[in-house]
This record gives sequence, structure tokens and C-alpha cells, in this order.
Amino acid sequence: MMKKKSVPASKPFLILFLCQIISALDVPLDSKLLEELSQPPTITHQSPKDYIVDPRENIVIQCEAKGKPPPSFSWTRNGTHFDIDKDEQVTMKPNSGTLVINIMNGGKAEAYEGVYQCTARNERGAAISNNIVIRPSRSPLWTKEKLEPNQVREGDSLVLHCRPPVGLPPPIIFWMDNAFQRLPQSERVSQGLNGDLYFSNVQPEDTREDYICYARFNHTQTIQQKQPISVKVFSMDSLNDTIAANLSDTDIYGAKPVTERQPVLLTPTGSTSTKVELRGNVLLLECIAAGLPTPVIRWIKEGGELPANRTFFENFKKTLKIIDVSEADSGNYKCIARNTLGSVHHVISVTVKAAPYWITAPRNLVLSPGEDGTLICRANGNPKPSISWLANGVPIAIAPEDPSRKVDGDTIIFSHVQERSSAVYQCNASNEYGYLLANAFVNVLAEPPRILTPANKLYQVIADSPALLDCAYFGSPKPEIEWFKGVKGSILRGNEYVFHDNGTLEIPVAQKDSSGTYTCVARNELGKIQNEVHLEIKDPTMIIKQPEYKVVQRYGQVSFECIIKHDSTLLPTVIWLKDNHELPDDERFLVGKDNLTIMNVTDKDDGTYTCIVNTTLDSVSASAVLTVVARPNPPFDLELTGQLERSIELSWIPGDENNSPITHFIIEYEDGLHEPGVWHYQTEVPGTQTTVQLKLSPYVNYSFRVIAVNQIGRSQPSEPSEQYLTKSASPDENPANVQGIGSEPDNLVITWESLKGFQSNGPGLQYKVSWRQKDVDDEWTSVIVANVSKYIVSGTPTFVPYEIKVQALNDLGYAPEPSEVIGHSGEDLPMVAPGNVQVHVINSTLAKVHWDPVPLKTVRGHLQGYKVYYWKVQSLSRRSRRHVEKKILTFRGNKTFGMLPGLEPYSSYKLNVRVVNGKGEGPASPDKVFKTPEGVPSSPSFLKITNPTLDSLTLEWGSPTHPNGVLTSYILKFQPINNTHELGPLVEIRIPANESSLILKNLNYSTRYKFYFNAQTSVGSGSQITEEAVTIMDEAMASRQVDIATQGWFIGLMCAVALLILILLIVCFIRRNKGGKYPVKEKEDAHADPEIQPMKEDDGTFGEYSDAEDHKPLKKGSRTPSDRTVKKEDSDDSLVDYGEGVNGQFNEDGSFIGQYSGKKEKEPAEGNESSEAPSPVNAMNSFV
Repeated sequence: MMKKKSVPASKPFLILFLCQIISALDVPLDSKLLEELSQPPTITHQSPKDYIVDPRENIVIQCEAKGKPPPSFSWTRNGTHFDIDKDEQVTMKPNSGTLVINIMNGGKAEAYEGVYQCTARNERGAAISNNIVIRPSRSPLWTKEKLEPNQVREGDSLVLHCRPPVGLPPPIIFWMDNAFQRLPQSERVSQGLNGDLYFSNVQPEDTREDYICYARFNHTQTIQQKQPISVKVFSMDSLNDTIAANLSDTDIYGAKPVTERQPVLLTPTGSTSTKVELRGNVLLLECIAAGLPTPVIRWIKEGGELPANRTFFENFKKTLKIIDVSEADSGNYKCIARNTLGSVHHVISVTVKAAPYWITAPRNLVLSPGEDGTLICRANGNPKPSISWLANGVPIAIAPEDPSRKVDGDTIIFSHVQERSSAVYQCNASNEYGYLLANAFVNVLAEPPRILTPANKLYQVIADSPALLDCAYFGSPKPEIEWFKGVKGSILRGNEYVFHDNGTLEIPVAQKDSSGTYTCVARNELGKIQNEVHLEIKDPTMIIKQPEYKVVQRYGQVSFECIIKHDSTLLPTVIWLKDNHELPDDERFLVGKDNLTIMNVTDKDDGTYTCIVNTTLDSVSASAVLTVVARPNPPFDLELTGQLERSIELSWIPGDENNSPITHFIIEYEDGLHEPGVWHYQTEVPGTQTTVQLKLSPYVNYSFRVIAVNQIGRSQPSEPSEQYLTKSASPDENPANVQGIGSEPDNLVITWESLKGFQSNGPGLQYKVSWRQKDVDDEWTSVIVANVSKYIVSGTPTFVPYEIKVQALNDLGYAPEPSEVIGHSGEDLPMVAPGNVQVHVINSTLAKVHWDPVPLKTVRGHLQGYKVYYWKVQSLSRRSRRHVEKKILTFRGNKTFGMLPGLEPYSSYKLNVRVVNGKGEGPASPDKVFKTPEGVPSSPSFLKITNPTLDSLTLEWGSPTHPNGVLTSYILKFQPINNTHELGPLVEIRIPANESSLILKNLNYSTRYKFYFNAQTSVGSGSQITEEAVTIMDEAMASRQVDIATQGWFIGLMCAVALLILILLIVCFIRRNKGGKYPVKEKEDAHADPEIQPMKEDDGTFGEYSDAEDHKPLKKGSRTPSDRTVKKEDSDDSLVDYGEGVNGQFNEDGSFIGQYSGKKEKEPAEGNESSEAPSPVNAMNSFV
């Protein structure tokens, strides 16, 4: 026969598959072929060898066989022919050998007991069945017997015998009472393998009258009951009482007390016994011992170990069970019964025998005329089985002779067989424990080749996968198979192909060029046949975007992607699974073309999701895990242990962490005595800890609850623990934040923070308030108050220091001695004003004021600082007056000087100084008058250019809003601008201060000019304004020139602008009358005084000022105006020299953070003159 050339080692699954095909080809399974080929009979189904039947039902003895032609059937009974036609109760099923014996219509099952054997025969031979032993089941009744009551002494052993009737098959035994309840069994009381009930020692509770043994016969579904057995146990006490009642006082009586006894075996008896078991069966060994205390049983195997994985102990270790025993399990097994008084043992010698079992069963042979073959029948057993052969059911020794056949023990050798050599041979292997019977036919056929694979069959295979092209064939002699590719291809050979015995061509790694037509040719000496098949190679299906691991919070949404690529000729189907099962039938699961979306995710959605893509040729899958996280479930089973006066241990069981580890637990408590329903934080512990030692306070009715926390959030609180009321005690602590501050000049208000309920440590919480004047040899004055946190001491001197203490107490005593604090009685307004007020004007916008400090005794309170009130009286350049706007600067602490910034140049000012304490301000010092020098003026109020001609322009202007001194002149600069916006030469003209217009002549016609205009005082030039104008081209254009100021639309526009400005001024005036504040920096920016350095931007404090004649460098962080560098001395004029507004404050480090605010007082108006001088540079920038 042709052998398989090679099988890749990487294809074990393929080997198994092909082996199955090869074995099937021994007898072809093609239905059409089977109809045409002759075949000897083969038994396909038969009843078991030992066949126990229900005597109430029909007996069915099965015998089914196949063959060509279909076989006929006959039976033997007890070794002789069974003529079924003569027994009207027996019928044979059509086209079958199965017998049906009609019992239900009057037949008796016992009449049909015996050994039956079926023969199936056709022209090619005869097959026989096993010997089938028919026995009806039996469930006989118990024989009637008189059962005597069992009277037994407490502690003695007892055996209640069951002795069930012999049934077929043997019944199942169990013990019950009259109420059909199974009797409880234990190490002391148990049922043996023979059904008896063993008591190692009896106890008084064993007394009862309904020990009933039941036998259940499964075949007949009946249960038989033995007569109830009565057991009465006499205890030693009751036995002594009985003896005492029957003896006189002079008799000596007294039964022995219950004595302990060493073990004695109840079963098996003696020290040794034997046991024979058959191979493959279950070995059951039993040892039951009596004794008091109840013995414990232990099993060992002498000279070896009990077999692992096959050894079990039952019936409280009284039964040793070994399953699937083999010859290796033979040996001596020892059971040892032991109690505190000793031990006893028994050795069971086990011998494992074996009924015959196959080593090599004979197999059917299909041979061609002239071929050779063998039938092998090898079996083993203990003892060794004998082998005998039959031919067509007849012992081979008396069967017709066949010259091609030779028997050699367990082998039959066939040489040069002919068609007449076809027969069915039976091999019988038997020993004393059983037999094996096997049928194997020899079918000699002469058949030309046949190919069973359909013609032009199409195979589709995924690229890089094995391709298996079938060529199922049959022929006798066995045909040779050859494969060709293409119409005129050569025979296929080489390592790239694998040729299997069943005709299959394997291409281990099919490629695109493997596609095409393949031809299979089968030939033997009787003929030749060929068949074509076609192979197509497809692209593999791939998942190019696989689902990924996802973590999602409960009630969220999650989506898994599964994007695929596939062969265009294949239609893929995508299936989603959850944990290898179908998706739940839930509308929350939305399956899209290439994704799976889960809405409103719940805990049950946690798991592994798999995307499976199937085509007709391949299947790929990818999985991802979904982890649903949520806040943990609340802890439960809170338990309080180790209760002490000041501590307790709390333990709990964590709830489900919901896939997010618990990071920590928060413990809260409720004081049911003082604040029921209010939960307070107690402590927290790591998430790995489930117990905590808690500190407690006296006189608190504690309940605790635990909250679990993970990365998602906090769980709901647990159910509260049981309540625990701590004992009362005196307070542990005194009130905190004790203060003494007077509210009036003649009182002292003592305040404190009341203790919370749980801090009281007991009922009757009160406070002992004590005080005495400091530095005076006075005794403490005390008062006890309750339910308050303030006490007022009246009649005190003004602003006197006091020593104060507040002590807590309750019904059990006082808290520890409290610490003392210093307080002061009430303040009163300062009595005197600062003296020797001096003003030093530094420049036109800055002055320094000095004063002498007031005596501390006259302050009559905590010295807050000094306030400087200053205001502008009038401008020296004009005689008009206006409303007075008073400004206030506050200087903290015991300062004696300060800086006054933001002054207006060339003005007259007044100021006074007042001392400030916690009560208010003291009297003002006499007003001090000072004047500021001239400064540079503001820009002219307007510049207007009119009446353009060919060579002249008329300029008109208004004087500066803030002259800041006496004007000396105006400076006009101008220059032409060409078409490319380049500037020409600059011309400068000085104009007397009393002029307000000028005509510029000798200008170029049709030329644009840019003008720069500013005013001057003796100090310098002010900021400039700019304007542009154009001379006309000719006189005609001049005549057409229209003055825009005469146009109606322009006049209306200007009126609207003026009205808007008026409204804004009114709003600002109202805000200032309300005491509005404006920042110092804004004030300075508005002035843009070149001699004042602005406030520092980084900390909100003023920069440093210097005299114009001083040239010391500025400190880091200061800024200067754009037109002049400002210097300052670094001695007295520090940041704190500048005061704060009325509502000004100081930082904790004493730095100034105040703002100006003004008080307005009426003075004669000074026209429209403003007290603020704008920066010349800012003014210029506003016009450029």
C-alpha cells in the first residue's frame, strides 16, 4: 500500500483528522458504493451479556447487523436452535434480528431465562453476537421473624442485623424510622457494607423502638421493609435504681459505672482476611470497631502508598474506596482502630484478578484476489485467557477448509486469497472471570478503481493555510493515486506537496499561485479513472483595529471597535460575545458596523468582550476586557470590642470595591446624647485596614459609621454601629480663645469659646470666670456661669490691664487649672493733640510733615497711629475758590512723621494731626499752612487752525487748564509734510503768554503742516498738543472753503458730546460726595508729576521720593516719568512715611495698603480750575 510521504510536525490536528479518514476507508462509507459492493455481515448493536429484565414488561433482546446482501437472522437458546415461529409470544422485528418476548399479554419472564445468541448470515459469511444471559429481576419479601427487643448497657457495642432477602440485582440498603426519616449516622453509629447498623458504643439517646431496615430494588422500583427493631439502653444510674428497689438495705448493690474500653473490631473479624477484586472495578474495604471512647480508623498499605487521585474515604473513614483498580493495587491493606486506651488492627490481603481485555482486537480485511493478510487477536487477563477461533460461527477446527487460511495461535494468516475465501471470523478470549468475543470479516473483492469525490469540486482556501484536495477512492486491488496540475501538467512531486494514503493531496502552505485545476488519477490492474477539482486562494480576514481594554464608571458609556479587512469575494459576519456567550438581550447594547457600544453601563456588564469575524473559509477574533468601576459599596457588620473608658476598637467588613481598590476608610461618629443626627469626622485609616482603635471622650453616647473611599469617590455610609455610652468625668480641657476687651470705658468684657457637648465630659457644664487687675496686689474675683460665652465686669478703670482665666467644670469636678491671658478694660477717646507740627515742602507735589508724639497715658487706649488731615485752600495763580476736598493719611503706630504725596503745584494748603486709638480720634492740632512751589503747566486747552489761504494759516488756542504757576510764554513748532509723509525742517516760534492767536504767513501753497504747541512757566515747558492743517491750492478753492463750525450738523454733534460729558461729570461728583476712594497710583498717574515716583506695581506700596537736587540712585523696582529721572533720599522718607486713607489698613508686616479718600467741605469756588496737574508727556501723547 502507498504510504504517506511526509507529515509536517506542526500539524498534529491534521494527522488525527486524516487517521480518521483512513480508518473509514477500510470499509467505504459511500452509500452508493455500499449498495453495489458485497460485504459480510457485521453486528452493529446487541444487548449486554448479563441482561436483567423487569418481569412485568416485555423482554427485548437486541441484535442488529449490516451487510450486502442484507443478512438473515437466527437465534440459539441455551446452545440449541431457538425456533421463534413455534412460540407465539416471541416475534422478530422486520429487517432486524431483535427479539420481542411478549410478557404483558400472559407470558412469564421466568420461562424465558437462559443464554441467547444471535447469528447474522449472508452469502459472504456469518457473524454472531455475545452470549446474552437473560434473567428477570427479583425483589422477594422479608421472611417473617420474631425480633426480640435489644437491651444493652450504656457504653457497650451493638450490631442491628438487616439480612435483606436475596434479590436480583442486590438491593440498596438504608435505615429509617417510622416517620421515614433517615437515622443519623456518625463515627459512633454507621451502616456497614452488608447493610447492618453498627454502634461502636451505645448511649441513652439510642433508645428507640423504630430502627427499620429498608431494601430498595431499583429494577422493579420497589422498597421492602423489615420489622422495626427495638433498642433500650440502660444507663448506670437507672440500673442502680432498679437494683436498689429490689434489694433490702442490708444487701450490697451497685452496678459498675460506665467504663472506657479499648477498640475491638466488629467487622471484619480476626486479624486477617482476603479480598479478590477484578481489574477496573471499585475496591471497597471496611473496618468497623467498638470501643469507648469511639475509635478512630486509619488506613495504610503495607510496603507502599495508597494510590493518589484514586483513593477515597467514606463512612467516617471506616470504608476505603479505590476506583479503577489494577494489578498494581494488589497487596496488604491495614486498618487501625485507635482510642485513648489502645488500638487494634486488621490486615486485608487484596488480590486483583482480571477478566480478559483486548490488546489487539481483530479488524476487518478487504483484500483483492491473490493478496495476503492477517487477523490478529490478542488479549490479556489474570489468569491469562485462552484464545479460540470460529469461522462463520463454527469452531474453526470443524469449519470447511480453506487452503488460503492458516491458524497460528492468536493469528490467522491468509495467503493468495480468492473470492471464495470471504468469511466472518470470531475470536473468543476467555478465563474464569469472563470472555471477549469479536467478529472480523475477510472480504475478497475484485473491483476497478472508483473515485468517490464529486467531479469539479471547488475548494476555497485562505492564503498561507493548508489546502487539502480530496480524492476519496475505492478499488480492489487498492488503486495507486497520482496528482496533476493543469490540463497538460506533469505529475506532482516534491516536498511542497504531501500525498496521503486516502488519496488526499495536501499543499501545506497554499499561495496565490497555487490556484488552478488539479487532476487525481486512480489506477489498478482492473482499470483507471480520473477526477478534476479546482482550488481558489483567498486573502485572509484580518482585524486591523482591535477592541482595547476599557475602564468605565458605572452608568457611563463605552465603545469597543472592531474594524476588519477581508477578501472582496467573501461576505464576513461579525458576532460579539460577552464572556464567550451571546450578548445579553438588552437594548443598551448597540452593535454597529464596526463597533459595539454599551449605554448606561452596570456592574453586570463587567467582563471580556470578543469580536468574532466569520467567513465561509476562516474566522478571526479579538477580545478586550471591560472593567466597570464605581464608588465602593458601604462597609457592613460593624462591631465594637475592647470597650474601655477612653478607647474602643471598631472593626468592619469592607463592601465590594467595584474594581477600584479602596484607598482609605473614613470613620465618623454621632453623639446621640448632645447632637443626635449630626455626624462628625473621627479619623481615617488605610484601605487595607479593617480595624481601628478609637479614642473616646467621657459622657458621650457614641455611634460609629464607616465610609469607604476609592479613586471614583466615597461610598454611602455604613449602617451605624451599636451605641456605646462612656462614663462621666470632669472636663479635660478649658475654653479656648479667652479674651478681655472693654466695650465701654468703664467695663471689661470677657469672652471665650464654649466647649462642645462631647467636651463637657459630664452633666452640669459651667464656667468659672476669674479676673484681677494686673500689677496690683489684688485677689482674684470669680463668678460661675452656665450656658453663656461672655461675662461683663462693670466699674473698671479706663484702659487698665487685667489677668483673666476661664475654667470649665461639671457635676464631677473642675478641669485642669487654666492659663492666664491679659486683657484690657474699655478705651476712651485720646485727651490731647500732637504738638509741634512742622511741614517741609520737598517739591511742587510732595511735602513731609513732622509732629511730637502724645504721652501714652493721654491716649487712653491702644495706640493705633496718627491721622493727618490736609486740604487745598487755593491756587496761587488764580484767586477763585472752590469746594474743599479734605484728604486723610493714617500712619500706624508711634510714628512722628509722614509724607504727603499728590499735592498740586503753586497752591496753598492747610493740615492738622490727630492721635487715634481703638475708640476713635483725639482732638486736632492747630491748622498748619504751607505752600507748594511752581510746576510745569498742563497743555493748552485747545489749538484751532482756521482761515487757510495760499500762504497763511490762522492759529487760535486756549490757556492751560492747570497753569501750575505763572505762564511766561508759549512755544510753537511746525514742519511741512510731503506726499510720502516725510517731515520737513522744524521751525520754532516763542509767543508771549498774553497772546491767544497768531497768523502764520509766507507758507507754501497746497502744503500740509504739523504743529506742536505748549506753554511754559519759570520751571519749564508743559506737555504739548499737536494739530495738522493744509494751505489751499488757489483763490477759487479758498472761496469755496466753508467753515465747518458754521454747519448745523457739526453744531448738533458738539452739543451731544457736551451733554454726555456733563452727565459723566455729574456722576463722578455724586460718587465723590459719597466718600468714594481712588487708588494712590491712579491719582499719581493722573498728575504724572515728574517729581513723584509712582506706586510699586509688585506690592501695592508707594515708591520712594527724592528732592530734585538730590542725585542718589533709585532703589530696585522703582519707575520714573518719561521726561525726568526722579531721585530720593533713603533716610526718613521710607514707605511707611506715607499714610493711609480714613479706611486704610496695614498688612500684617506693617506695609501700607491704604487708599486716599476725601472729605468735602465748602470753600469759595475757584472757577473751573482743577486741583490736578496733568503730565506734559501724557497730554502730548493724547494729541499725537
